[in-house]
Amino acid sequence: MSAPVPPTTRRSTIARFGVFEVDTASGELRKQGRRLPLQGQPFEILLMLLERPGELIPRAQIRERLWPEGTFVDFDHSLNTAINKIRDVLGDSASSPRFVETLARRGYRFIAPVEAQNGSGIVAVRQATAESAASPESTPGPEPAMRSGAPPQPATDNSLGGGFLTAAHEVPNAPHRVVRTLFLLLQIMYFCFYLVSLWRLHAVEEIISATSMDPLWVIVPLIITAVVGIPTRLYLVSAVAFNAPGLREKFLRLFPIIFPLDELWALAPFLLLAQIGYGLALGLTAILLYAPFAQRSLILMGAGAPASARTGGS
Repeated sequence: MSAPVPPTTRRSTIARFGVFEVDTASGELRKQGRRLPLQGQPFEILLMLLERPGELIPRAQIRERLWPEGTFVDFDHSLNTAINKIRDVLGDSASSPRFVETLARRGYRFIAPVEAQNGSGIVAVRQATAESAASPESTPGPEPAMRSGAPPQPATDNSLGGGFLTAAHEVPNAPHRVVRTLFLLLQIMYFCFYLVSLWRLHAVEEIISATSMDPLWVIVPLIITAVVGIPTRLYLVSAVAFNAPGLREKFLRLFPIIFPLDELWALAPFLLLAQIGYGLALGLTAILLYAPFAQRSLILMGAGAPASARTGGS
C-alpha cells in the first residue's frame, strides 16, 4: 500500500471551507483552530476532493493515486471506510451531504465552496469549471455561492427554519459518551414528566379548576401529547442506547414534530405554581424552552449515529 505524500514535499496552501481549514504543508485538518483527527488515506482523499471542488473525482482515480496497481487490498471497503472517516470528522452524512457528495458507483464530489490561500494571501476561490460541469462524466451539483462573488453561506438544516439553527459543522467536538449521556437524561426527564402528569391527572385537574379556565383545555392536550411523547421517548432512548444507524437523519426529520410538543411541556412547572411560586416556575420554564434545541445539538454532536454507519460508505 502506497504511503501518503509527506507533508514537507507539498507547497504550503491553506484551503478553507465552512469553519474548517486544511493545511497542505503540515497535513492537518483544523476546525476553528483546533486540530481534528484525520490522517493518512482519508486526509489524502480529502485533498483530492479539495483540489477540484464541484467536480466528480472517479473512484478509479482515487485508486490509482492511493492504491496503485499491484497493491493487494479490498479497495471498496478501504475507500468506503476512508470516506466515512471524512464524513464523521466533518459532521457530514451520506444522505444529506454538506461537503462530500456520493455519485453512486462513480465517485465523489466536494460540494461546498473552497477558498485557497498561500503565504502571500488569497490566491483563488476554487470551484467547478465550465469544462468540468459540461463533461459527460460529471453531473451538475449545487452551484457554489462564490461563483457570483458572494461570500460562502453556511450549510443549513431544512428542519424548522434551518437558517438560524446550528448546522452540523458548527457544533463543538465532545466525547461521544458525554453527549449520549446528556441526550438520554433529557429523554428520561420528559418521560418522567409524562408519567407523573398522567399519574396525578386528578391533581392537575384540581389546579386548573382553581382558575377560571376550563380544565378540558389543559387535560385533553396533556393526555394527547403524553400518549404521543411516551413512545417517541422510548424510541429515542433505545436508538441512542444501541447506537442505531440513521438516528441523526431521523431525529432531524422528527424535530419539527417534537419541537412544539416540548415547548408545550416547558409550561409544566406552572402546574406546581402553588408549591414553587412564579419566580422559580418562570426560571424552570426558560430552561425547558431551550431543551429542544439542546437535544438537536447533542444529536449533531454525535448522540445519534448517521446513516453511513450502517451502509459502510456510499
